[in-house]
Amino acid sequence: MRQDVAFVLESADWPALLIEKPGTIRRCNSSAVEQFGQGIMGSSSSLMQIWSGENGMTPEEFVHRGETASADFPNFLRLRLRSGRTQQFRSHVNPVHRDGHQYLVLQLFVSDETSNSNRAAALPAAISEAYDAPVEAEAEQRLENATIMDSSAAHKQKLDCALQLARSVALDFNNALTSILGHTSLLLGKMEITHPWRSSLVEVEKSASRAAEIANDLGSFSRQEKDAKVQTSGNLNTLLQRVTDLFPSSDAQPLKWHLELERKLFSSNFDEAKIQQALVKVIENAVQSMPHGGTITVHSKNLEVLEPIQDRNVKLNPGNYIAAEISDSGVGVPAEALPRLFEPFFTTKGSAHRGLGLAYVYGIITNHGGGVAVSSEINAGTSVRIYLPANKKIIKQTFKEDELTGNETILIVDDEDLLLTMGQMILSSFGYNVLTANSGQKALELLKKEFKPVDLIITDLVMPNMSGRELIEKLQEISPTTRVICSSGYVRSGNGEDSDTYLQKPFTSQDLLRKVKQVLHPEV
Repeated sequence: MRQDVAFVLESADWPALLIEKPGTIRRCNSSAVEQFGQGIMGSSSSLMQIWSGENGMTPEEFVHRGETASADFPNFLRLRLRSGRTQQFRSHVNPVHRDGHQYLVLQLFVSDETSNSNRAAALPAAISEAYDAPVEAEAEQRLENATIMDSSAAHKQKLDCALQLARSVALDFNNALTSILGHTSLLLGKMEITHPWRSSLVEVEKSASRAAEIANDLGSFSRQEKDAKVQTSGNLNTLLQRVTDLFPSSDAQPLKWHLELERKLFSSNFDEAKIQQALVKVIENAVQSMPHGGTITVHSKNLEVLEPIQDRNVKLNPGNYIAAEISDSGVGVPAEALPRLFEPFFTTKGSAHRGLGLAYVYGIITNHGGGVAVSSEINAGTSVRIYLPANKKIIKQTFKEDELTGNETILIVDDEDLLLTMGQMILSSFGYNVLTANSGQKALELLKKEFKPVDLIITDLVMPNMSGRELIEKLQEISPTTRVICSSGYVRSGNGEDSDTYLQKPFTSQDLLRKVKQVLHPEV
């Protein structure tokens, strides 16, 4: 991205983009990145990445109209958010000239943001002046001062109340979902693959995962600081194995699975819930392409790219990557349809389908800095290749069922009795000796009375009277060798080191057991 092009709307609290013909995104402010994801920050980012086919024109046509329009040229646009869904925005465009180049400043507002929209309507002259004049600190400061307006005390109070309500709802929702996911995944782990109730439990788990995604979005809205550090270092093989378990074979649709997973796969930083949803969408497409059954091959490998390489629409610059390829033996996709597979509302499955699956996958993967490539032949199957940036570090997160057992003593601390019951049931069934406390104070009292050393404490971070962080500080004085896992549905891991001992709510029984094993036995 050209850093020499000054962007005077960097501090605006609404999305703003600086666009050059034919639709290249040269600069974007932090509000735009928060709405549409980090994929729009790349050197080859384009308006097409977030464009919806509902707009009735191409991005190139929109840019051309904007360049020739008056300063108050309005339009309603539907753009794809980082979550994969689309939203309608009211746009304001301002043509500007700088160093012989013509740009378009695109400002975006949701339809009911009348106050910000009115502010944007008053900015064209200031924007043009700032771009046509030499870029000086004083000019940028004057423009920034012109764009920032103080909210009234009443409006701020309403917003604070809304944020507090959203924060409380997100926390309670995550706690309830943790209990649902924990019990459901425990039953699935113990249940025979042919059990008649298994398919219903799988649907419950899928629905709870979707609800967890909504709770996550609500929690993100409620955070007053703009925290983008929601990605933690993980092993993609764990997700690949977990997702394949969600699609059991049946007599009506027999499925054969071939897993060819890299034994020492590089780690990658990703939002686990989002990547799992993307993998589920890809495998759903594969299963649907084989109505009478067939074979699905799941392959993972490390890639060390020394010079730029191209895989269809994906360009990989030098660096380390992990690649996951999911191939099926289904009906395939016509050649003329391949270039349009990532377009929202485009589908080859008929009018009953919305055509958002691969658009959703594309949005998730590109927001992680990766890419998605698809190849297919009629009656010969389809292959979807997902690339993610990787760290040249190996994290073992794939444990067999018998490797998840243990005999250590674990203390669970949470103010929600539902979660204490769930955690005790899961860990006890795998051999652990489990103690529980519904407050930090009771946990400290129990530790002083317990004659047997506690090997691990799993504590919620957000609790009344004594927070999890306060408990950990006091614990270090009493028993400095006791290991700790922190968990929350709201507070996010702030750095890579913390992520090794952090468990994001909601979590499944497998998530809990793996994290316990990793913390108790990091050398394994």
